[in-house]
Amino acid sequence: MATIKDVARHAQVSTSTVSHVLNKTRFVSPEITARVQQAIDELHYAPSALARSLKSNETRTLGMLVTSSANPFFAEVVQGVEQRCFELGYSLVLCNTRDDKQRLNASMEMLLQKRVDGIILMYTQAHLGAEVFDRYPSVPLVLADWGPMDMEADLIQDCGEQGGRLATEHLIHLGHRDIGCITGPLGKRAADERLAGFRAAMATAGLPIRPEWIVEGDFELAGGSSAMAALLTRPERPTAVFVGNDMMAVGALRALADAGISVPAQMSLVGYDNIELAHYLVPALTSIEQPKAGLGALAVDTLLARIKAPDTPRQVLTLTPELVVRDSSRTPA
Repeated sequence: MATIKDVARHAQVSTSTVSHVLNKTRFVSPEITARVQQAIDELHYAPSALARSLKSNETRTLGMLVTSSANPFFAEVVQGVEQRCFELGYSLVLCNTRDDKQRLNASMEMLLQKRVDGIILMYTQAHLGAEVFDRYPSVPLVLADWGPMDMEADLIQDCGEQGGRLATEHLIHLGHRDIGCITGPLGKRAADERLAGFRAAMATAGLPIRPEWIVEGDFELAGGSSAMAALLTRPERPTAVFVGNDMMAVGALRALADAGISVPAQMSLVGYDNIELAHYLVPALTSIEQPKAGLGALAVDTLLARIKAPDTPRQVLTLTPELVVRDSSRTPA
């Protein structure tokens, strides 16, 4: 692998001249610049990222802590983060925490050892709180919709209450009056806000909320399946259900199919997140769209702004959810 000394020798200039050409720190004549550039091309020289980072005190590398990049929602956000990093010439180091505090701590230490310029947090173990990050007060952080909300970090959040209201109002406008809800794990902001939106829409429409038709899930496939199976054991069942995320909605569809219940002929479903899979389900899932790629790009832009201006006031940015109507919802029979 060629070094800067090899380039200088090949171009018959000093190493400092090569450095000035690379970094544009001093005027170098066009003739010598061309000679240095030719030597770089012929030797396939690539400047050391480590050396540059030591000199500039930045690595142009960002870290991201996510619960699981295998989850379609998180995966689509990660794609948005990676694409924005690529556009801006940054590298991304992705760490899956898998709801494990030990992995979270180990990942954080690894990112700091790699001297990342900042970190995007998107993980569900909010019960860990901000104390995990209190040991690293100088590291720029951005919360991308998930994480401990009590942190003094920039926050990009989904307006879950508005989304829950949109989903429920859609079912009400279709003519449903007996509406249930499968929530995420209560106590987590996303689950609580979406349930609050469901309650608000029902109250505005003057419709009763039946406690036995509100079942807690876990934002995962199995949780959606078991929650719907539990709902189907009730003496009476709703004609429509708002499900707190698309992963649980997929599980709920499985439970309904196993029970021989047709969607939407016998029960309408609305999910949340509008993951790519929602379009390909049978029936295609009506869902609340979160701009996932936009969330990822905005997280990167917000983090870079924080890195450049660390003393500016904390930002709280809110994304606007939208209803995407597909085949899983219709007027009640």
